[in-house]
Amino acid sequence: MQRRVTLSAATAGATLALLVAGTPAAHTAEQQGAAAPGTLTSQNIATAGTGSPYYRIPALTRTTEGTLIAAYDARPTLGDLPGNLGVVLRRSTDGGATWQPRQVVRKEAAPKGYGDPSLLVDRETGRIFVFYAASVNQGFFGSATGNDESDPDVLQADYSYSDDDGLTWRHERITAEIKNPAWAGMFAASGEGIQLRHGTYKGRLIQQYAIRDNGANYAVSAYSDDHGATWRMGTPVGPGGDENKTVELSDGRVMLNNRSTPYRTVAYSTDGGVTYTPFQQDRELPDPANNGSVMRFAPDLPATHPRAKWLMFSNTATTNSRSNLTVRLSCDNGQNWPIRKAAESGPAAYSTLTPLGDGTRGNDRVGMLWERANYQHITYSSFDLQWLGGVCAPVTVTPPASLPAGRTTTVTVRVVSQNDVTLPGGTVSLSLPAGWSAPAVTVPALNPGQGANMKIPVTVPANATAGAVPTTATYLVRGTQRSYGDGTLTVTTS
Repeated sequence: MQRRVTLSAATAGATLALLVAGTPAAHTAEQQGAAAPGTLTSQNIATAGTGSPYYRIPALTRTTEGTLIAAYDARPTLGDLPGNLGVVLRRSTDGGATWQPRQVVRKEAAPKGYGDPSLLVDRETGRIFVFYAASVNQGFFGSATGNDESDPDVLQADYSYSDDDGLTWRHERITAEIKNPAWAGMFAASGEGIQLRHGTYKGRLIQQYAIRDNGANYAVSAYSDDHGATWRMGTPVGPGGDENKTVELSDGRVMLNNRSTPYRTVAYSTDGGVTYTPFQQDRELPDPANNGSVMRFAPDLPATHPRAKWLMFSNTATTNSRSNLTVRLSCDNGQNWPIRKAAESGPAAYSTLTPLGDGTRGNDRVGMLWERANYQHITYSSFDLQWLGGVCAPVTVTPPASLPAGRTTTVTVRVVSQNDVTLPGGTVSLSLPAGWSAPAVTVPALNPGQGANMKIPVTVPANATAGAVPTTATYLVRGTQRSYGDGTLTVTTS
């Protein structure tokens, strides 16, 4: 293994006054104080044309000191590497209510460029890492094979680290340490890496990469068991890999969630991210091939705690456009995603989530950094479970083989409680096209683990067109809490 050397040191705000300068974001009174329960608060922390022509690629974390760090690219154009990109950040020491002026993590004269940041905090040492790609002549698709750290045609693997809560940064290059020379392009997947908190590999740092091998793309984990002193690369999973994230599950596995279309793909590791199962589609997570985020809602809680299995996910939940930024909650390690709510129905792109508390009741706020309004803004939002308004109860739609036009046919909807307390009675209903009809059906009280099969009579109008009709079943309990399940009804005509 080749020994790494420090490339250079940089002090926050030491270079490029153009990037450091910028007007602070405006804040409402509510944003300046504690966020009200049940609210989503948002503010722009970077706007195209202010300090830099463009900003892209959000990364977000909360340090061991409680500081929020938001990192992103400052770009001369919207184009990726190669180009004269720089990695910049802003810090918040009051939970995201206000943000300090921009500071430069890494920026050098053209043609050098640095981009696609991913933050990772070592919770045992307090060190903060920000991984990114470094280019001179070539980006991901044009990169040469090999791992020569001085080759301008090789896209390099760099990171910066801070031991003073993000105020100053030093830089490292680990291309020779982690890149198989047979690979071509390789870059760190932006957003946030993880540190395993439990089990055999407790303390392991994991940062995701996308790599290109023989013209195909793969996902792979870089990992360190010595607090970042050395790094190793696992076995790629693919083809079909792209920007991807990992999350530690309550049963000790690591789940990899991968950008893909029309649905996200997932893979699982039982050895701490070294090897993974083949990709499989998660058909509850539509995706237009856009970077998303997955996190463990309460990563420090033991496996026996009811919330240990809770995962949160964000992406643009469509198959054909970067819009409809949606947050989802799973209560069973990602097997089902019954809770969802749109944070933005219009144009949005990359997003990344990080916990702001420990995930227990009353301390369950989550931070989200995302690209808004066709890349005009990097926006910081925060919300809590009350805003999300969900209930841990997966909903499954089981339609008959066909629904004849002009008749009433029963559709079965199953609701299963994953709550740790009894759910009171509720209702379940189906979303249907205009002219169709179906009543809301009463769901009985459900004990933990109990399920109920509800029969909903659906009347299809006589003039309905034959074919597939998507539907969503909504389970409503306590008047405001909802969970969802999607299905497809098949209409037949005589």
